[in-house]
Amino acid sequence: MKKITTAFTLLSIVVLTMLLSGCVASQQARKVEVQQAVLVNPSILQKGAEGEALYRYVKPGVDIKQYTKIMIDPVLIAKDGELDPKDQENYQKLANNAYVYLTKDLEKDYQIVQAAEPGTMRIQLAIVDADSSKPVRNLMSTVMPIGMGLSLIKYGATGKASGVGEITGEIKGTDAMNGDLLFAAVDRRVGGKEVKGIWDTWYNADSALQYWAKRVAFVLCTQRGASGCVKPE
Repeated sequence: MKKITTAFTLLSIVVLTMLLSGCVASQQARKVEVQQAVLVNPSILQKGAEGEALYRYVKPGVDIKQYTKIMIDPVLIAKDGELDPKDQENYQKLANNAYVYLTKDLEKDYQIVQAAEPGTMRIQLAIVDADSSKPVRNLMSTVMPIGMGLSLIKYGATGKASGVGEITGEIKGTDAMNGDLLFAAVDRRVGGKEVKGIWDTWYNADSALQYWAKRVAFVLCTQRGASGCVKPE
């Protein structure tokens, strides 16, 4: 009985430590299959530098300051038609949330419109692929020494820890009036070892969508030369 109590106490301490340690809900993956791009021709994409999307394109000489309005398309699910009903439901929730996150972050600096007007940028986001986390495996590889060791080995080999979720997304911005491509990016994020939300199997993917929305707002802010741009963590 004493051994059980001691083990439970140690487990509680480890979990509490994890809760207070500030582990991230999602982090950028090491690589992405850029050929999966669905919004633009992959051949135009170039590998991003540190701190940027894994692959990206920016129109040479583009002047972002000329755009004061943004039109946000419904988020595309690239695997639509390949998913079973349950996964289709989960992907659709992610797509709905992504639209809300983009709107929430971009409306701070832009007028959100529903139709093309002069000075309007059109934003399109696609969920290329996503995977849910495995809560039990995630927890064991977070708090148990053996599991933590195996997770570190997997992370070293693949860039993704054991049991966490992931998502691959693609975004592009065009001139809403003439369709001119302004920028595009493909990125992939995987779950971090954050205990918060560990039982929500799509928490990591959803957190990545929140990050991308803030990242788009931040990049556009810096491209306008504005002050007070908030870089997402």
